[in-house]
Amino acid sequence: MTPQREQHLLAEIDRLRAENELLRQRVDQILRQLFGSKSEALDPYQLDLFATDPDTTGAHAPPATEALLPPPPVKKRSPRKPRDNSHLEVRETLVIHPAVEANPDDFREIDRVSTDRYDFQPSVIFITRITRPVHVPVNNPDGVPVKAPAPPSLGLSATPRLVAQVLAGKYCDHLPFYRQHGIFLRRYGVDFPRNTFCHWTDVSADLCEPVYKLIHAGLLANTNLQADETPIRYQNPGKGKCSTGYLWVIHAPRNGIKGDILYQWHPSRKAACLDDLLPSYQGYLQTDAYAAYDSWIAGKDGIILVACWAHARRKFHEAFKSGQTLAAGPLAAIARIYQIETTLRKTHAESAERSQVRQARSAPLLQILKADLVTLRARPEVLPKSALGKAIDYTHTLWAKLTLYVDQGQLEIDNNWIENGIRPTAIGKKNWLFIGGEATGQRSAIIYTLIECARRHGHNPEAYLADILERLPAMTNQDDLTQLLPSRWRAAAATDPAPETALSV
Repeated sequence: MTPQREQHLLAEIDRLRAENELLRQRVDQILRQLFGSKSEALDPYQLDLFATDPDTTGAHAPPATEALLPPPPVKKRSPRKPRDNSHLEVRETLVIHPAVEANPDDFREIDRVSTDRYDFQPSVIFITRITRPVHVPVNNPDGVPVKAPAPPSLGLSATPRLVAQVLAGKYCDHLPFYRQHGIFLRRYGVDFPRNTFCHWTDVSADLCEPVYKLIHAGLLANTNLQADETPIRYQNPGKGKCSTGYLWVIHAPRNGIKGDILYQWHPSRKAACLDDLLPSYQGYLQTDAYAAYDSWIAGKDGIILVACWAHARRKFHEAFKSGQTLAAGPLAAIARIYQIETTLRKTHAESAERSQVRQARSAPLLQILKADLVTLRARPEVLPKSALGKAIDYTHTLWAKLTLYVDQGQLEIDNNWIENGIRPTAIGKKNWLFIGGEATGQRSAIIYTLIECARRHGHNPEAYLADILERLPAMTNQDDLTQLLPSRWRAAAATDPAPETALSV
């Protein structure tokens, strides 16, 4: 065998080994996605085990830089918080001794011993009947009959309370209509057809659309938004199978606090969908690396794209889980950056303070991380098509967008909060599988928006829906609908507590 032939075979062996390693990593990644844990949490000691290896990259900060950060706090088990039951109704029952009941004048009360137990009252379905008597004048029997005007209603065969229960069951508790149909039938003996639930949803969504539009207008008035999209299948009779539509989502963070969120349905993932989602928007827009956002802002002024560190970290996490231990250095460095953000959120820092702290503490760590990524990328074992190589290239490509948050205190380090808002839809579609049709998608988006905004403002979604469905039929275009926004909504006055009852034994 000639030397040239031998060199050619050795090079071919090296190429096949590298290709085999890449394929193995991809298979491992697919298996983890199918059967592995979705959590990205890593033990910091596990990262230190690899990051302190002298043969690995120095992507972690040197001792001089670590002085900028406080030592990682020791996690202690926090004491259990006392239960706050002040909002619960108390129904008291007096248990009187038979001797005292027989001769109450012979005894004097000196104390009371109370025992509290939690109780539950199952739901009860009943018929609310509104009767309006028809009268005629006594002195004019042939006159025009009179009757009281009908109170405002949804025009349905159900009250707002029952409709809100059904809507919350599907869009908050992820129960498909066929399951709710079975629950009502077996537990309460009432047979509600599933198409009746669909009709209630359509009417409710159309009625709540003005409130939905107010939420949309309020979000567009912000100068800092996050955007994302998630696929949802819907029935497409013309094709004889389900097609894929998308819920586009925008969210307005509020200095470390979750803000309002809005869902909008589109049958595609084209960049043109953003024309309806973000008409005339001006400000920062934090997204993932989906190319539609870049193509949409091309030629537009006043919109600045911001990248998400959670997406960048996820790629290094995937590389580390696939066995590429060199990713431990970048993961440890990103963890230190996130420690700063955790402290800022816990202290509820304002925008100016957030910017100042980030420039003093996060900026040096980011500079070191960038230099170490360049060094790491040049190592021969880091192949361009490997998970680690792709993670480094992804981070370098978006570096300017990833570091914008340092100087702008109102920006967040990632868009995890908008992904948290997408999670209810992901859980829901695992249960109800698809949306009934293309026209139904936007109605589902309206209900999702109202429920998720109510939850983010600390309201009971079912109580919120029941209240606004009760009020909206009586309102006109001249009424102030802003009082129905989740950010300004106040529940109706509570009913009087149940009277005290006495029980003899």
